[in-house]
Amino acid sequence: MTSKQLRQIRRDEVGKHNTPDDLWVIIDSAVYDLSRFKAMHPGGLSVLLDPEVAGKDATEAFYSLHRHEVLQKPQYLRLRVGFIEGEKPRIHNRIDGELSKVPYAEPTWLAEGYHSPYFTDGHRKFQKAVRLFFDTVVSEDALEREADGKRPSQSVIDKMTELNMHAMRMGPGKHLQGRVLMNGLVTPETFDYFHELIITQEFARSSMRGYGDGLLGGKVIGLPPVLNFGSEELKARVVPEVLEGKKFICLAISEAHAGSDVMGLQTTAVKSEDGKEWIINGGKKWITNGTFADYFTVGCKTEDGFTVILVERGPGVETKQIKTSYSTTAGTAYITFDNVRVPVENTLGEEGGGIFVILSNFNHERWVMCCASARSQRSIIEECLKWTTQRKVFGKPLHSQAVIRAKIAGMISRAESVQNWLENITYQMCNMSYKQQAGKLAGQIALLKSYSTGCGQDTARDAVQVFGGRGITQTGMGKFIEHYHRTIPFDALLGGAEDVLADLGVRQALRAMPKDARL
Repeated sequence: MTSKQLRQIRRDEVGKHNTPDDLWVIIDSAVYDLSRFKAMHPGGLSVLLDPEVAGKDATEAFYSLHRHEVLQKPQYLRLRVGFIEGEKPRIHNRIDGELSKVPYAEPTWLAEGYHSPYFTDGHRKFQKAVRLFFDTVVSEDALEREADGKRPSQSVIDKMTELNMHAMRMGPGKHLQGRVLMNGLVTPETFDYFHELIITQEFARSSMRGYGDGLLGGKVIGLPPVLNFGSEELKARVVPEVLEGKKFICLAISEAHAGSDVMGLQTTAVKSEDGKEWIINGGKKWITNGTFADYFTVGCKTEDGFTVILVERGPGVETKQIKTSYSTTAGTAYITFDNVRVPVENTLGEEGGGIFVILSNFNHERWVMCCASARSQRSIIEECLKWTTQRKVFGKPLHSQAVIRAKIAGMISRAESVQNWLENITYQMCNMSYKQQAGKLAGQIALLKSYSTGCGQDTARDAVQVFGGRGITQTGMGKFIEHYHRTIPFDALLGGAEDVLADLGVRQALRAMPKDARL
């Protein structure tokens, strides 16, 4: 039935349709004929025949059990026969690209009436365009791929290429020169870390956790060593095809015997007799994007110590999928290198200087994780505020319980503190050279990463308590809570375990302690 055929209906007329063979209900001023649907109702017939539902306004009952998106599905839109005479819908249909009006669902700099010393009108215009892109291009693919476990669709990757989104996700730098960014909304010269923060946070808001890593998360951490330490010939060949989404790359450091202990890795690289090639043997584990990567930025044990080498997929390279608690769309892999021969020209940085190559990348990698973590926590706050407003217990909204308000207060406090610390660090990054960042911000970023993911785990636990059984159910009202609770441990481990990073932050501080300081 098209919208032109929908008619105005009086409430008393709806009340006459309250039998199993003639069953109507009202949901948010719209009238639905459930006569033929009743047998297919997932909750059974008895729910629909309840005297408070059949022929009545079932808005409150519906929203205590279902998400608003259910009503937008074609199969349910077809059940709509009209609208209540003289009434208009009260429930807001989300519009692609719009800002949420739910308190604390958006960072302060985006909230109406608030101000920021960091973000300009240019940043706001950029954010608006980025959000619209992710809402219209990425979100649907994220849900589908998270469900079927396939890698992100090439069509999405190609559309990101058109806007130079892949290049912008690498942050400011020479790699942006000559590129048209986001249809000209920002120039390569004015693109800063706040623009990158916006991209990362909008991505985290619109996608699922496994998909978020699957959509070239490996590139964000695997390509910088090539950009910063590869030869000009190597960069000219590899970088363009990766930033155009034609080839894929990953960072292959972690091993079964070496996670946070980077120097404990056992994969070896030995030079051939003529000195022209590396011969690599060993294995890597938990490598994001590894199953579909064309290039591998590999940490190896060499005669001079620790060296990073770019390996192309070819003879001797095998990748196997690792099943994790989030979807296989991330391409998490176990990789084996069996006498893999690589030209010595693929060495990134100096032989034996691999630790500097990797450490230079860690700050940016962890900062990106902090950006995503801060934004993901806001999505959980929004879900909880909506749920506790519409869910009734003991005849009152769920948020009438003081213990529930206390949990939400903790969520808000954590999200706000993470975001504000993050924005301060981002401002420092915008005003420091890469070398200065390494010296002054490594400890701060490590501490923030440890703090933000710890906050996320606390929020995930509290959100499950707020949603109850729905918080551990993969469909329905609590599906996003379940997903967040199931996948938040990844953030606590990737880029360095929380405890290791917290200790790193303190050790950095102790190194800077003035020798003449006394109580």
